[in-house]
Amino acid sequence: MSCNNIIHPNSRRKFLQTAGSGFGALAFSALSGEALLPQRSVSAAAAKIPHFLGRAKSVIWLFMEGGPSHLDLFDPKPLLNELAGQSLPESFDKPVTAMGEVNSPLLESKRKWAQHGESGLWISDWLPKHSEIADDLCVIRSCVSDGINHAGGVSQMNTGSVFGGRPSLGAWVSYGLGTENQDLPGFVVIKDTKSMVVNGVRAWGAGFMPASYQGVLFESGEQPIANLNRPAGISETRQLQKLAFLNQLNQQHYASRESNTDLEARIRSYELAYRMQSSAPDAIELDDEPQETLELYGMDRKETKTFGRQCLMARRLAERGVRFIQLYHGAGSKWDSHSRMEANHSRLCDAVDQPIVGLIKDLKQRGLLDETLVVWGGEFGRTPMSEKGDGRDHNPTGFTMWMAGGGVRGGQTIGATDELGLFAIEDKLHVHDIHATIMRLMGLDHTKVVYMHKGRPERVDQNEGQAHKGIVS
Repeated sequence: MSCNNIIHPNSRRKFLQTAGSGFGALAFSALSGEALLPQRSVSAAAAKIPHFLGRAKSVIWLFMEGGPSHLDLFDPKPLLNELAGQSLPESFDKPVTAMGEVNSPLLESKRKWAQHGESGLWISDWLPKHSEIADDLCVIRSCVSDGINHAGGVSQMNTGSVFGGRPSLGAWVSYGLGTENQDLPGFVVIKDTKSMVVNGVRAWGAGFMPASYQGVLFESGEQPIANLNRPAGISETRQLQKLAFLNQLNQQHYASRESNTDLEARIRSYELAYRMQSSAPDAIELDDEPQETLELYGMDRKETKTFGRQCLMARRLAERGVRFIQLYHGAGSKWDSHSRMEANHSRLCDAVDQPIVGLIKDLKQRGLLDETLVVWGGEFGRTPMSEKGDGRDHNPTGFTMWMAGGGVRGGQTIGATDELGLFAIEDKLHVHDIHATIMRLMGLDHTKVVYMHKGRPERVDQNEGQAHKGIVS
């Protein structure tokens, strides 16, 4: 035997270190989802092991863009009606408002309120069907944001910062957990209209992280994914040959440009697009849903059909392993009610009430609610002071969101605002805390989901948030 083939004792350690980058690297590869060898690249979206056992496997975020009025939905304030028409009392701090309406008269709430469920949760008559899911909801009345306008508010609620450029929460979840279905995106966004969300794609972007973590936009309507189907007259064999040739050119171009994450994401998007041609239609086509399910989501009514379709698609995506699904209602700040609050919110609430209740009930009866976290809210709330006589200004200093499922203890109210609903005064939850709580429910310690950017360890909460233990069941 040639001496060149003999492993000398003093080289055993070197052998263990170099064999597959060392046996310790095997464990690292399993935990991180990273490949051991460059030529055996693993998708950045590969599923990863969470830090601890989290109940939620998926998130469905119901984003009411424009800022729904907490004062007229989930946070009743009797004093507001008593003082209606008067100025904000001197005992209250003067807030900075987007439209400068701080000295305007207080605007009464015309809603009728009632307590529902065994928990006695307060819900207004604008969301009558929500009474059926009262004991599933954890209503957070003390949310706080720094975004005084829509651009900053939507940006912070999605990314944690009022300034654009940071990764969205969905991107952080994709980075931290990956996806269990490699044939569908791990992060999906669905709008209710052709109108664009404030800030556009930055609301679901990956910021400074690799572009492969950003959200994939599905449009509203009968064909959410454009150009999904293979063109007529093109066989599968011909398409495969075309894609193989295209991939060969892309890989040659990428070989000397490996730092270009946009290019890598584009290459992976071609691969995902092909796989989606067989998987996506099954996820988004609703023809196989029974009539009672369609009616449960309100798809038998014109007013509720659009958001009902979004919610039903969200359920189908969640049960197929998509990690983060964000549904925008009122895309283009339609919930913004600087005037004609009654007409605007009446129409919008009617459009979402049945679909949301249908989603919760459907998840529950399928045994999916325990592992699906549903989040509701906008970028901020509305002020108790009036604007233009019959509207309300933006209020980021105290507003309401709710969570359900995914390990959340339902039938409870967290925090409180003052007697007029202007400032959060008890158990404040900043946007950073909300993000940290969502990640905690998914089994992620947000302090350990770190991405190095320009030598700085970055986190979703910018080192400021804490998960709220009271929300977790």
